[in-house]
Amino acid sequence: MLAVMGAMEEEIALFREAMDDVKKNQKAGLTFYQGKIDGKKIILVHCGIGKVNAAICTQILIDDYGVDNIIFTGVAGALAASLDVLDVVVSTDCIQHDLNVHAFGYEPGTVPRLNKKEFAADDALVQLALESGKNIEGFPQIIQGRILSGDEFIADKDRALNLADEFNGHCVEMEGAAVAQACYLNNIPFVIIRAMSDKADGTADVDFPKFVQKAANNSLALVREMLKNL
Repeated sequence: MLAVMGAMEEEIALFREAMDDVKKNQKAGLTFYQGKIDGKKIILVHCGIGKVNAAICTQILIDDYGVDNIIFTGVAGALAASLDVLDVVVSTDCIQHDLNVHAFGYEPGTVPRLNKKEFAADDALVQLALESGKNIEGFPQIIQGRILSGDEFIADKDRALNLADEFNGHCVEMEGAAVAQACYLNNIPFVIIRAMSDKADGTADVDFPKFVQKAANNSLALVREMLKNL
């Protein structure tokens, strides 16, 4: 079964409205919605903001629901200069930008003892997302790129520029790399899809509420197109 995850209620509300034959279950304070979108079975969940919430939710999806593909969708702050608000980034890989054990010889972003920094998305899901975006008339720019995650809302231009330079990231958010690591450890294919709600700079707190709904609309359209061919 395919799982669709989002961090915020605003990011999954449209998906839930589009679902049929919905059944609800709860665990760890989370509500899991099982049903269909356009005839395809999915399980939908609003995991909450931050890496811990995302990792817990991912493991529940794997252990309790036996999902075999995970799509995480929502909004992010753009880091790459080529990206504008509402453009979409499909993950090539994900890095935790706030993980730093440099004192013990690890490069920033590297998970200690696991000795791994980049968690790669599933190639087939990445290509499906890219092709699906191109099939939607009027869809904004869609590219593949590196997604950075950390338990910090980036709203400072210098901080955003430093992250882009240090990690070669295209956008920044707060959950994707946690989902990616959990999927890697469980050998579950995943892809993170992020629509740009802001530029991760000094205007991020202003732009975010204004554009989050439009970004969520684009995410729903893209995932529905993916489901047609999944």
